[in-house]
Amino acid sequence: MAVSTPAIRALVQARVPHVVHSYAHDARSDSYGDEAVAALSQRLGVTAAQIFKTLIIELSTGAPAVAVVPVPNSLSLKAAAAALGAPKATMADKTKAQRVTGYVLGGVSPLGQKRQLPTVVDDSATIWDRVLCSAGRRGLEIEVAPADLIRVTAAVTAPIAAG
Repeated sequence: MAVSTPAIRALVQARVPHVVHSYAHDARSDSYGDEAVAALSQRLGVTAAQIFKTLIIELSTGAPAVAVVPVPNSLSLKAAAAALGAPKATMADKTKAQRVTGYVLGGVSPLGQKRQLPTVVDDSATIWDRVLCSAGRRGLEIEVAPADLIRVTAAVTAPIAAG
């Protein structure tokens, strides 16, 4: 039986080619991105920089937004805020992140959220022919062309990764 999440349904509805990959999630792990990299990079022949994490931020206007960066990098809140037209941003608290997206932490996807939030994807995504991001559940990733990810999320791209 095929797995379905709001993220996967969003890609199907948009007729976007994608591949869903699963791995065994360790319930004791709270480093979800690193877990995905360890489980999938060698198996799929991708680098850690092709696996992206989805972070929920709060702009200085109080509005939530989405920042998508490679797992090995941290997020430059200043760069993300600027890319989304705000003077500042902070990380959204965990409860708010789950409430506004409809996903649990470790399974937050930039796709298929409760409502489409302003989104910025690190511009490094565009150098790859394929990237991976959460499919909306821990232990589930979607492989997709970066241009499709950007289009379906109505994202802007900018250099928002740090370190």
